[in-house]
Amino acid sequence: MKPLTISHQLSTNSGQALVTLLVFMIVAITIVTASVGVVMTNSLAAGSVAQTTSARSIAESGVENALIRLARNPSYTGETLPVGNGQASVTVTGTTIKTITSIGTDGNFKRTIVATASQSAYVWSVISWQENY
Repeated sequence: MKPLTISHQLSTNSGQALVTLLVFMIVAITIVTASVGVVMTNSLAAGSVAQTTSARSIAESGVENALIRLARNPSYTGETLPVGNGQASVTVTGTTIKTITSIGTDGNFKRTIVATASQSAYVWSVISWQENY
């Protein structure tokens, strides 16, 4: 009778390890999937920040280039300037006080810098410099 009791206990306990293993596997897969999602979201956000920063730097380069061009040629009105992976679209307006608008583009991201400058004795002075959103 003892052997029957042991085999009876084995038959009622069979599969408990498999159920426990399945529960742990489901929990592990859920955690890994959530972690991968968070990492992918952060990677995409970091890429967006990098392109936004690049677009702003390109726009600043456009304004700086315009100031150099104005020092050489006061009738300079602007241009499209390739910078790195993007471009700066520069326009210059005004007579005594020049307004320089530079739109930096990197991919789908655009940033605009507007600066005003004036000339006195062949020296250009920046009056204001701001980023427009």
